[in-house]
Formats: sequence, structure tokens, C-alpha cells
Amino acid sequence: METIQGNLYDFPKYYDLVYGSDWEAEFDFLEDCFEKHTELVVERLFEPACGTGRLLVKLAEAEYEVGGLDLNAKAIAYCNARLDKLGYDAMTFVGDMSDFTLAKPVDAAFNTINSFRHLSTEQQARDHLQCIANCLRPGGLYVLGLHLTPTTIEPMQEESWSARRGNLAVCSRLWVEECDLKARQERVGMSFDVYTPTKQFRIVDEISFRIYTAPQMQKLLASVPELEIAAVYDFSYDIGRPVEIGPDTEDVVFVLRKCG
Repeated sequence: METIQGNLYDFPKYYDLVYGSDWEAEFDFLEDCFEKHTELVVERLFEPACGTGRLLVKLAEAEYEVGGLDLNAKAIAYCNARLDKLGYDAMTFVGDMSDFTLAKPVDAAFNTINSFRHLSTEQQARDHLQCIANCLRPGGLYVLGLHLTPTTIEPMQEESWSARRGNLAVCSRLWVEECDLKARQERVGMSFDVYTPTKQFRIVDEISFRIYTAPQMQKLLASVPELEIAAVYDFSYDIGRPVEIGPDTEDVVFVLRKCG
């Protein structure tokens, strides 16, 4: 199989197939959060690090007003083309999720699949949360999902996913290459194995994630007092089963609410 060294985010068609095929649980969970954790009528949504817009498109079809940003111009072009094709305004733009403002406040924002950990410093992470707080209406929600690094058990070392659409199939694999707790950096290898009717090839990339233990994440959240923790869940997305964070916790979804 031919191997290509490249940025996986530069291949939005393949990325969206793998990560966009399993959207329903997150979609339903977001709507459950809007009903349970805010008194606002949620109509306007924003997704930092929106990528290909796998959830934004579904939310637009459900008659929400949606917007988003991402650093990758190819992903944004793909997302806007999808929205435009479906007759919705192309409301996503290239931008830094630690330095942005919105023309109008939103009722809720979300970032559910670990993109937050691309922010490599504590200051960038704090700036991101402050940007979110600034763009939310009082009482608005930020649904933030990420992997914590447990301190009492071995963390997960590998994951894989696969999806098919017509004659195109993609298998994705993620593996940890190095985990430096002192530097708070996790180097992760990722690959797409792509299968079409005429060719097969592999795209390989390496990504750096910032590490958060439970206390480190809770300290960060406390540094932005405008956002209070309304509830915490895990990646089962069960609104009826909030979780308590402990030293062995890995998958968390914080539901943050803007005070006021």
C-alpha cells in the first residue's frame, strides 16, 4: 500500500467519512443538554474547531442557526460548500480558537471530540475559554469533550474506526507514540487507510496534544470564573448519567454554563 506523509485535516473528504458517520449520539446529547442545562431557547450555535462541519450540517438541517471556525482552510472550504449546497448560509471561517470574536452572541457552543487539546499552552487554553465566555449569552452553554490522562491506571494507547460510503471506505487508526507528563505533551500517530474501486493508499500524520489530568483541567476551568460547571458526562452521551471525575477518569464531557 502506498504511504503518503501528510496532514490528515487536508483530506476533508476522508476525515468527514470516518468522523462524520457517527454523529447521532452527539447530536441527541447536545439537544438534551440544551433542554436540561439552560433556560434559554437555544437557536444560535457555534463550533470552534468545526473541521468539516459534520455536526453543523445536521444542526442546520434541524433549523438551528450555525457558525464555526477552524485553522484548516481546506476543512472550512469543504464545510461551507456542504452548507451552501444544502441552501444554508456559509457561516464558518478560518480562525484561531484561542483568539476570536463574534458579531452576535450565541446561545450555545460545542467542541466534542478532543480538538481543545490542540491548544498547546495553558495561556492558549485559557484564552479559548475566555473567547467562548465572551461570545455566549448569559445562561448559554459550552459543551466541551476531551480525553483526560488518568493517574492511577494506564491510559488508552490505541483506537481505530472505520466507515464506508458507496465505493469509498476509510479505516483510521490512532496510537500514542510518546507521553511526557512533565512537559504535558502527548505525541500521537494517526493514519487513514483509504480504499476506492481503483486504488488503495495510506495517509500518515503525527499530532501533538496537550495533556490534562483531572486536577489540571479543573484548575484551568476555575481560572475562567464566567463559566461554571453545570454537569459532567462521559462519551456514552447519556444525559441521565452524569459522572464524577476521579483519578482514573479518561473520557469527559463538561457542560459549562455562562454565569449571569
